[in-house]
Amino acid sequence: MASIQVRKETGTLIIDFYFRGQRCREQTALADTPANRKRLGKVLASIEEEIAQGKFDYRRFFPSSKNAAKFDQVIPGNTLTAAALAVSPGASSKPTPLFKTFADIWFSEKSIEWRASHKKTVRDDIDKRLAPRFGDMVVGNITKADILAFRADLAKAPARNKKNTLSNPRINKILNPLRQILCEAADRYDFRTPFENIKQLRVKRTDVEPFSLEQVKSIIDTVRVDFKPYFTVRFFTGMRTGEVHGLKWKYVDFQRRLILIRETVVDGEETYTKTDSSQRDIQMSQLVFDALKEQEKGTRQCSEFVFCNREGQPLDYKNVNNRVWKPLLRHLGLKLRRPYQCRHTAATLWLGAGENPEWIARQLGHTTTEMLFRVYSRYVPNLTRRDGSAFERMLTATLGDGQSQIDTQPVTEGA
Repeated sequence: MASIQVRKETGTLIIDFYFRGQRCREQTALADTPANRKRLGKVLASIEEEIAQGKFDYRRFFPSSKNAAKFDQVIPGNTLTAAALAVSPGASSKPTPLFKTFADIWFSEKSIEWRASHKKTVRDDIDKRLAPRFGDMVVGNITKADILAFRADLAKAPARNKKNTLSNPRINKILNPLRQILCEAADRYDFRTPFENIKQLRVKRTDVEPFSLEQVKSIIDTVRVDFKPYFTVRFFTGMRTGEVHGLKWKYVDFQRRLILIRETVVDGEETYTKTDSSQRDIQMSQLVFDALKEQEKGTRQCSEFVFCNREGQPLDYKNVNNRVWKPLLRHLGLKLRRPYQCRHTAATLWLGAGENPEWIARQLGHTTTEMLFRVYSRYVPNLTRRDGSAFERMLTATLGDGQSQIDTQPVTEGA
């Protein structure tokens, strides 16, 4: 009878089962927890099922076990074992652990670099997507065909709303940790990564949808009084959602009219800004200055955060989105879009007003103007004339009306 036991000396779990009349006990590195017992129970069930069907391959489950050599099935007329022949051409010549074991090692080593929100996303994808598919496979034996089949199945899986299938961007995000896990395993155990020549799925370019200045005015005039300063700041500073929610009074410099972006709030956690370049000083326009002065009357004495809830804690994105933002757009008959479009709106309004692109890039936290022109420049013609009149006005102002006209008459020789 197969069972899961625990080694008292180390507190780690052991698989105990019988194969070909012999008792086999295999040590794992898993701690004795309900979750690990559940995982190991699934492995043990697979082992018993394959033993019953007569196709259990000991080495596939326990490649580094001393028992594996005893149970290798030799093919008549050939010195290679059946298990060896089953290994893909790029497989490791060294014993490799199960995918779920190595995935946990990789996660523990890499997660120290990530924000809490990213840790949660990756952990969920490993536990809910990757481990159920690859968990009990030896990491060195996972093939390109296995990955492509998994990707094809993801394309058929339902999305969160249950109405659509998973999008290409979501599939790419699920495959990214799988790619990193297998590439790291390949590097450590000296085998060729099965991800070689597997490219990310193509993602359609997402257009930004900024508001016009008239729409911005309508939104600010109509929104709840307690949210007027909030949306004024969002529309006319280009701050990201986490930056607005993480803004503290100590970073508001009224004397120099600067907003200092130093922290951000993501999923309720205070953390560092998105990138180093996101650390910046935003200049206040008069509208923003007045809005923050108004906000100061309501929250300065009760919270360190500029925009906060009744408990003095940072605003919750979902709460603002569902209870304030979406109802407001529906009421005004405007197309629903994310609050992040406030940032895009600031960029297009600055460009349309003729502000220096380098200054705009610094306000947004971009290191260069490349992204600015690539993402926003096509909206500028919607805010200004498109007939070259600006250039014509410059020539007229500089050269005068008469001098700006080009003489098209032929030049008389000798004149």
